[in-house]
Amino acid sequence: MLSNKMKTLILAAGFALLLCGAVFAYNAFGGDAAPPIAVAVDPAGTPAEAPAAGESKNGDNPAPETGASPAAIPAPDFAMLDGEGNTVRLSDLFGKPIVLNFWASWCPPCKSEMPEFDAVCLEIGEEVTFVMVDLADGQRETVGLGKAFVSDQGFSFPVYFDTEQDAAYAYGIRAIPTTLFIDKDGYIVVGAQGAIDEKSLRTGIDLIR
Repeated sequence: MLSNKMKTLILAAGFALLLCGAVFAYNAFGGDAAPPIAVAVDPAGTPAEAPAAGESKNGDNPAPETGASPAAIPAPDFAMLDGEGNTVRLSDLFGKPIVLNFWASWCPPCKSEMPEFDAVCLEIGEEVTFVMVDLADGQRETVGLGKAFVSDQGFSFPVYFDTEQDAAYAYGIRAIPTTLFIDKDGYIVVGAQGAIDEKSLRTGIDLIR
């Protein structure tokens, strides 16, 4: 019988392979667009030990069983801290489309895309929830560094902090920035690894609205 930690690691690895496969498929067949927006399709079905549709990895906060396109997969849930130190779960934000972005203040590509994320958030933030997750591992990145960067730049989008690497494990994050577009029912529709421009950001949002 696999331990809960091992199951989580298998899920993370499976999800990372799925996302990488989706990005590769887009780059191979998607034409001329440079930013890697990709449809997250799992041709082999549910990854080993991953929750089936309608079931979360923790058994709580289940993903809905209807409303998703065949190409979508349930967004793994995770806990994060808001700017005041309160715990927030991704599933708490379901009900509106979500732009989920993983970043850190030491990452130049992350910083390059943030002004465009902020501009779009200011424009449509009432319709779409932006979840900008700082991977604050306590070493290279800290909550203090992340807060200082956002404050210095004057960004207004909501910032959250992954201090326990719960989000990084849940999504198998190995490179940043990574952006996922999640529909209002909690299903991932498209994803991008690497910095994206405003046009690509809006394209992803159009697919989940």
